[in-house]
Amino acid sequence: MKEKLNKKGVSGIIGTIILIALVIFTAGIVWVVVNNIIGGGIDEASSCFGIFDKVKLDPEWTCYNYTSNETLFKIDIGDINVNEVLVGITAQGTSTSFRILKTESQITGVSMYPDRNPNVKLPDKGGGFTYIINMIQMGFGEEMPSIIQIAPIIGEQTCEISSTVDYIETCR
Repeated sequence: MKEKLNKKGVSGIIGTIILIALVIFTAGIVWVVVNNIIGGGIDEASSCFGIFDKVKLDPEWTCYNYTSNETLFKIDIGDINVNEVLVGITAQGTSTSFRILKTESQITGVSMYPDRNPNVKLPDKGGGFTYIINMIQMGFGEEMPSIIQIAPIIGEQTCEISSTVDYIETCR
């Protein structure tokens, strides 16, 4: 007499193998998604890491000229590649901001010092430029600024404020 195979036992083994394969496949998909999310966040955060003293305002070159209603400020860039710098200015409760790009561009009320060239740009790595802001053209009237702040933009990431001048002297 022939013995019958226990087909229920075989289907249990096949079911277990399929279940294990499904768990491994699902874990692989979750790992890829989580790795991409975490990896992207780390790349963004690392672009702004360690820039504290590398993109800064020079307080010795920051002043206000009452006669011409102009503010001068200097940006120094250390050993770092910066795409843009976001500049924020506050005077008597009014604030404005603008971006200085790596390539020459015109910004209403902003020019290069000392030649007053209206085509402004960021300094290269390891350099510095001084800028002139016409406070009237920027919408401040004859008000002296109380705060100037800058925040570098590296790649697509806008970093935190890297430098602030909150005491602006009169130009000599």
